[in-house]
Amino acid sequence: MKKVLVVLLVMSLCLIAGQTMAAKVMTPESLDGATVVDAEWVKQNEGKVMVFDARKKGEYVEGHIPGAISVPCKEKSEKSVDFDPSKDKWDMSKYPSDKNASIVVYCNGVKCWKSYKSIVRLAKDGYTNLYWLRDGFPGWQEKGYTVE
Repeated sequence: MKKVLVVLLVMSLCLIAGQTMAAKVMTPESLDGATVVDAEWVKQNEGKVMVFDARKKGEYVEGHIPGAISVPCKEKSEKSVDFDPSKDKWDMSKYPSDKNASIVVYCNGVKCWKSYKSIVRLAKDGYTNLYWLRDGFPGWQEKGYTVE
């Protein structure tokens, strides 16, 4: 009986550890079809690029990069480079019809996959001037830049 309990305890701990690790999967450092930029680059290019916030609407309301447009990524797919975009949802009508427009997308930093997935979707839809603020809103705040 003790052996069974020990085995069950070890299996439970392994399962919990695995879920914790999965929740902390970092996004890749690069992304085909987009240029990775930092908060300083976005600040220097204000007015020259359109900025989109892929976070939940409530997070956007609490604070966002000035001028950013909220296009939440309703994420149902895995947090993986091989995710299935058909499982996720976006309001694509909020993005410009001009596929050559310069677009920056961000979310909650390097462990948030919403902006990554949004950029992948935009690239698949034919957008050509994509910029990924991988450090996201936390990177913007760390620089001390203004938020709305």
